[in-house]
Amino acid sequence: MADRVTVTFAALSEIDHLASQTDPGTLVVFAGAEGAFSPATSALLGSAAEQVHKAASIAKFKGHSGSSVELLAPIGTHFSRLLIVGTAPKKKAEPQSPTNEYTLLGGAVMGKTKASDRVTIAFDFPEKPADMAAAAADFALGLKLRAYKFDLYKAKKADDDEKDATPQVTIAVSEPEAARSALVARDGLADGISFARDLVNEPANVLFPVEFAERTKALQSVGVEVEILDMAQLEAIGMRTLLGVGQGSRRESRVVIMRWNGAPKGAADAAPVAFIGKGVCFDTGGISIKPAGGMEDMKGDMAGAACVVGLMHALAARKAKVNVVGAIGLVENMADGNAQRPGDIVKALSGTTVEVINTDAEGRLVLADVLWYVQDRFKPKFMIDLATLTGAILVALGSEHAGLFSNNDKLAAELTEAGLVTGEKVWRMPLGPAYDKLIESKFADIKNVGGRFAGSITAAQFLQRFVNDVAWAHLDIAGTGMGSPQTDINQSWASGWGVRLLDRLVADHYEAEA
Repeated sequence: MADRVTVTFAALSEIDHLASQTDPGTLVVFAGAEGAFSPATSALLGSAAEQVHKAASIAKFKGHSGSSVELLAPIGTHFSRLLIVGTAPKKKAEPQSPTNEYTLLGGAVMGKTKASDRVTIAFDFPEKPADMAAAAADFALGLKLRAYKFDLYKAKKADDDEKDATPQVTIAVSEPEAARSALVARDGLADGISFARDLVNEPANVLFPVEFAERTKALQSVGVEVEILDMAQLEAIGMRTLLGVGQGSRRESRVVIMRWNGAPKGAADAAPVAFIGKGVCFDTGGISIKPAGGMEDMKGDMAGAACVVGLMHALAARKAKVNVVGAIGLVENMADGNAQRPGDIVKALSGTTVEVINTDAEGRLVLADVLWYVQDRFKPKFMIDLATLTGAILVALGSEHAGLFSNNDKLAAELTEAGLVTGEKVWRMPLGPAYDKLIESKFADIKNVGGRFAGSITAAQFLQRFVNDVAWAHLDIAGTGMGSPQTDINQSWASGWGVRLLDRLVADHYEAEA
């Protein structure tokens, strides 16, 4: 997970010395409403201030977020390029938490930076954040996330060496040592998100269940224990709903159990928190085959599993003081002579019998067995599953929110709060006994689809049948996990959605006291 940008910190007082005589580079400064600078930025610009104000006036620059003014060879500074970036919120813009505000700002600045640039950031504002060091680290996270690319399979062109260069960014801030310390956790988070993005972006002929499972072994380098359950073990355990999904594929199914034991010894409550991911490495729909148009996107039907892997990396890399279980079910849903048929009845690990009405409603069959297994084996404080589960959630929420379903108000509120802080937003959807009636089967205990209406809700009701008394939340990420909207911090098809959300949830509510 090599960085596409190199970030260092320096003191604000050192800025004049950061411009190299051979490569002066770019200086970035920030302006608030009406182009106002902080006193420190005004002093830094010195005699260049007049040029800046004139250029801003001509460009009608008002300091709004997302706007910028560029000056080449500005007189009065040692730099070859000066970039003024606005930070004042737009009137109709959605409010952002301070954490996400500076992360997005870092991404926006990275988007205005060339790969071969040497960039110095004067990290000072007219309205300063309460914690300047944390804001600088969040800004650096945004730089790293925006710099991500997935171009593994593209032929190199003549000018690619310059495009592939690593920008050298120095963030000049009032508390450089504190910013360096704060960046350590963000570096692990950036690597975890990149790991998740890589997994989702890979083609299915490269990343099939066995290969996906092998790649999780990379987590061992940061202290995560990795256990891979093969076909014989899954048969012996009794994960028949999971195995039924994969039986039409030549590729064997796998389940991966990942454990990070970071809670201090003697912690009063060392029960783990648990995250479960749907990992359908390719989904044809099986016998209930999907339309051909857009089926190539089904390589991303394992975005939930990718998020869990990226999260495990992020938590372990920052030595999170919590015990965590990550579990992913990895299958390929194909259609051959051995494939599961509509009308088949299969017994889940829990003992519940399921009538398979539609083989394209396969993700819930995978999660059913993994949820029950994790609940029974690890007795977690909570379980959160993530899955690109239903097209219905896209109809309801688009790509702005993931659907949140939960049996626990406290956990739901914590997830909603974490979503607002990170910008990975969730919207709580209903559950209730009335929806259970829609998945009653004539021939088995339940069926795997409930009809045309309330599709995302009946899918969640199905999953809830495999949860007992443990606090549980289901995140339907079909609109956010793949084909993700491009933003200031993500220019990739895969965003790694959920890693920041769940890392924040754990950090704010579930880590033990030191």
